[in-house]
Amino acid sequence: MANINLSLQVIPNAPPERIYPIVDKVIEMIAQSGVPYEVGPMETTMEGELDTLLEIVKKAQQICVQEGAARVLSVVKIDYKPEGVTIDEKVGKYRKKE
Repeated sequence: MANINLSLQVIPNAPPERIYPIVDKVIEMIAQSGVPYEVGPMETTMEGELDTLLEIVKKAQQICVQEGAARVLSVVKIDYKPEGVTIDEKVGKYRKKE
């Protein structure tokens, strides 16, 4: 299967002072996964094979609970086309050129 884009927003039900640290742990796991990703203010978008990215979503839920969330609401968006989808084709033209 071709690469897809998957955006994940996790909303842990935790005390307010714990929310960002929990989300940081999820982003750290995504970074360690090796898939291309971009963090946004509301969600993190990843690029890769569907099965790989869905495993990351599953791990994200587990991390939230392990870090103290009583419950986790997650919003997942998937962009698929048979020939593949890249993050760069969508936002590359908006990136600052160095």
